[in-house]
Amino acid sequence: MEYDSVSRGARAMFFMLTPNESSFEKVEDVPQYVQQATPFFVGLMTLELVVGFLKTGAPVITISDGITSLSAGMVSRLPLLLMRGCELSAYMHVWNHYRLVELPWDSAWTWWFTFLGVDFGYYWVHRFAHEVAVLWAAHQVHHSSEYYNLTTALRQSVTQPFTSWVFYLPMALAVPPSIFAVHIQLNLLYQFWIHTELIRDLGPLEWILNTPKHHRVHHGRNLYCIDKNYGGILIIWDRLFGTFAQEANQVVYGLVFPIKRFEILYVQLHYYLYLWKKSKTYKTISNKLSTFLNGPSWKPGKRRLGDHNDNPKVTGKEVPHNPSWSLPVQIYAVIHFLLVLKTYHDLFENKMILSQLTILGMTGYVLLTLTSLGFLIDQRPSSAVLELFRCVVMMTLLRYNYMKPLAPSLAVPTESTEGADGKV
Repeated sequence: MEYDSVSRGARAMFFMLTPNESSFEKVEDVPQYVQQATPFFVGLMTLELVVGFLKTGAPVITISDGITSLSAGMVSRLPLLLMRGCELSAYMHVWNHYRLVELPWDSAWTWWFTFLGVDFGYYWVHRFAHEVAVLWAAHQVHHSSEYYNLTTALRQSVTQPFTSWVFYLPMALAVPPSIFAVHIQLNLLYQFWIHTELIRDLGPLEWILNTPKHHRVHHGRNLYCIDKNYGGILIIWDRLFGTFAQEANQVVYGLVFPIKRFEILYVQLHYYLYLWKKSKTYKTISNKLSTFLNGPSWKPGKRRLGDHNDNPKVTGKEVPHNPSWSLPVQIYAVIHFLLVLKTYHDLFENKMILSQLTILGMTGYVLLTLTSLGFLIDQRPSSAVLELFRCVVMMTLLRYNYMKPLAPSLAVPTESTEGADGKV
């Protein structure tokens, strides 16, 4: 049974599950494929790190960028501690109240129809996220890394799920929520492994599937890369709707205007502030609204999607932002990131038995830690004060058993304090 579980988990990463083993009657029976994929994420990232070093002689992941990408992934899932995902909640509401027909949940035809429906819906979710500025404000998080590796796949937005659910609602008129819940996860998992430079070409599969080669183009800020290759699993949607581009010149990754910051709340939210400030420079209500509803590069007098005349010229010689910081601080940041990652994992594992107040408090601590680590990486003047405060909070949580140390020996200081308090 353990081998079967590992096999299913590995195959789920590459959309290789069969309809028979991934069709369920009730939503409650659908496995948490994404949550269970953590060991495979870690394993594949480690493999990429080793193979990349052997091939290039240099690490494909930097500590500063890797921590930021993983932090964004953690932040993006924190709302799930307090509520069911927006996509599934909205879908179930439409299904329960407005469905027109009920396709059989145990039919292979339903399974494959849902696969196509979810992937088609994702294409339009993704395309609108690039063509509507307020949606881009969420999606830009995923594009903010100037590197392209498997950690980049986990650099997700905390706000994007609050709008993406709209695009899947037509399926709720006929497709059971349990089958949708399977495919919305499998579609996301498939897109993990395509975030790598180590796989160059997959031959005939390039005509049908979204591959590392195609998705590298999507992450480029070269002029020929911008707003191309939106597909999730299938690249055929881009070929059909005129948004396909073949990989050509050396791809330079990241945002057109790189943010050069690692503080996680800034990475997640800065573009909303930019849009607000931009809208305030216009006098008419029409232009103010167009700032949010037109393309990110729109300005008065330009077409809806704007143009790229103001983009910095890409030469291919750009060097990703990688601040210099001391080795001891890097080691410190990695250790405390692993500590908060353990806390984050325990929080999801035990969320059903924890009080809402405890979950809120621990969520706040996770955000505080990731913010403080970002301050350290950015070398902000206030980073030392914020980190000292965070350490006090961490010791307090350990003292009252809200957190578990990675090793029993780490609990000695707090246990000693508790003993001293008992003697007073």
